[in-house]
Amino acid sequence: MSHVIIFLIVLSVLVLIHEVGHFVAARFFKVKAEEFGYGFPPRIIGIVKDAGKWKKVSGKDETSYKNTIWSINWLPMGGFVRIKGENADDEHNDADSFHTKPIWQRIIILAAGVTMNWLLAFVLFVTIFSLGAPAILEDIPAGAKIEDRSIRITNILVNKPAAVAGLEVGDRILTIDGQAPDNYQQAIDFIGAKGEEAFDVTYDRNGEQKTVKVEPQFLEEIGKPGIGVAMSDVGIVRFAWYQAIWQGGVATYGYTKAIIMAFGGMVKDLVLLKGFEEDVAGPIGIAVMTGQIAKQGIVPLLQFAAILSINLAVINFLPIPALDGGRVLFLIIEKIRKKAMARKLEASIHQIAFISLIILILLVTIRDLGKYGGVIIGGIKNLIGI
Repeated sequence: MSHVIIFLIVLSVLVLIHEVGHFVAARFFKVKAEEFGYGFPPRIIGIVKDAGKWKKVSGKDETSYKNTIWSINWLPMGGFVRIKGENADDEHNDADSFHTKPIWQRIIILAAGVTMNWLLAFVLFVTIFSLGAPAILEDIPAGAKIEDRSIRITNILVNKPAAVAGLEVGDRILTIDGQAPDNYQQAIDFIGAKGEEAFDVTYDRNGEQKTVKVEPQFLEEIGKPGIGVAMSDVGIVRFAWYQAIWQGGVATYGYTKAIIMAFGGMVKDLVLLKGFEEDVAGPIGIAVMTGQIAKQGIVPLLQFAAILSINLAVINFLPIPALDGGRVLFLIIEKIRKKAMARKLEASIHQIAFISLIILILLVTIRDLGKYGGVIIGGIKNLIGI
């Protein structure tokens, strides 16, 4: 159950940062933020500063308050900001209403959320590179500090000697037939020298040392005897603050590009009726992965949160109605046409798109239940002591 709590904390931070972007941009352009809430309704409590004093929100018309209502709600999954006049079915025509502002200001307000998610990812990556993160020691920039060097298994061929012996990706190689290699190339040389002769491999997995016997066999993949394993030199890489800033920017750009390419491939597969990729996960799948990664330590969790933040930014800025990107698309069309779309029609389009997105999330969630149901049931049993 702890992984659910960690997931809710991570999700809340990502979503609240997103909403802070909208809130700050709206207030900068003098657009009223009617409510900023943690979680989603129904509301537990709401307070507002009225006539210079903080008071609990009463049952009267909430739009009568001049200031923002700050609320805590029952569904603890992020939060929201309710901006006056943002919804297409909101007919407010006051000077502090969203839809009365120039198009360029409205675009900035809508884009501010995803901008904050990218900024959060950048800050997290800078923090990770400053603290030190596990990395493969190839093409490491000059000046980086490297600690805890080791030889790690990075890939294993299925049903080949290494896999049959029980070796796994991430295992730390200590000795090969009693010899301690200095680097992964030397480890490969030691293995190559054995030909098809069996030998012992001593490795470390999560602090526990084990020794297994591996029997090489001829591998068509490499055209000679081997055990079907790839290795790399791995270490904790730390950068000075000024290098960490640069590396944080590089990582943010790289992951953004990779995520956009992945979404492009997914859309292509859907168009070609190939269905969902196995790697696509919904809320339940992400919650399980969050718990698994949290067990590895704070740095992997921060990295996972940074990648999730970029995912949230990319998804939210897709030109799909009901998302920020879709709303921006409507504004661009309005600029080109020099005329706004009928507000009721726009509202209907956003509502249909929102319902479609909810159905999609439900479908992915159902698939997650089939994939991770055992983990969830086990967590519930541990919680109630069964």
